[in-house]
Amino acid sequence: SFYEELLSHGVLKPLTAPVEGMVVREGSCNYVAPQGISSVVKYYLKQSGADVFYGQHVTHISLREGKWEVSRKVGPPEQFDIVILTIPVPQILQLQGDIVNIINESQKQQLESVSYSSRYALGLFYETGTRIDVPWAAQYITDNPCIRFISIDNKKRNIESPEVGPSLVVHTTVTFGSEYLDSDPAEVQQIILSHLERIVPSLPKPSSIKCHKWRYSQVTKAVPNCPGQMILHTQPLLICGGDGFTRSNFDGCIESAMSLAEAVKPHL
Repeated sequence: SFYEELLSHGVLKPLTAPVEGMVVREGSCNYVAPQGISSVVKYYLKQSGADVFYGQHVTHISLREGKWEVSRKVGPPEQFDIVILTIPVPQILQLQGDIVNIINESQKQQLESVSYSSRYALGLFYETGTRIDVPWAAQYITDNPCIRFISIDNKKRNIESPEVGPSLVVHTTVTFGSEYLDSDPAEVQQIILSHLERIVPSLPKPSSIKCHKWRYSQVTKAVPNCPGQMILHTQPLLICGGDGFTRSNFDGCIESAMSLAEAVKPHL
């Protein structure tokens, strides 16, 4: 039903563009979000009618007279009846305040067992009218120590337009990501570009480049034997979920969201 709804509103479309080297599992179906994956999140936020505040870096969660007091890097603390955490699991363990003592020993062990892969993403942006002359929209690379995936993003999303210049996205391998995790981003960018030049020598010169370190890319080991969420405190409710409690694909996110919703309902 989630897919049907998103497809009917054009938020998702079936993937029709050619992707070389993709492992297609029997019975599975691949989709693309033409306006980017954030459009899926924006769709649900709009449906919810919630007031959303971005760029709030939470640092402490503490109990204050039956409510949760949440402190952030900038601005005064605020109080809430329910707190739901869907940040990467290692970041839950970095939070300060009463939460440190509220997470019991067995939960702590479970949370500490979660692991993520790390990788870099590189975005290359081109002037309008630039042609990238390759037969594919995206390609998985298996024989390069640095690059795992390349995508001509507008071609992959099937939204090529004469008004908008093309963009190319590169994802590094997990091994490269962990090896260069704390390296200088400018140096990493140069290494990725030199490998890219060898794989696609015909690439034109981009007008701008953006290098992004993706410390928590995909869950390699989720919380074991978990129903998609974990209740850290019941009254008031403090609960965590997300792909770290299931798996890193859209189905995993939906599964955790449903499980979170069921657990939160009795507290509303």
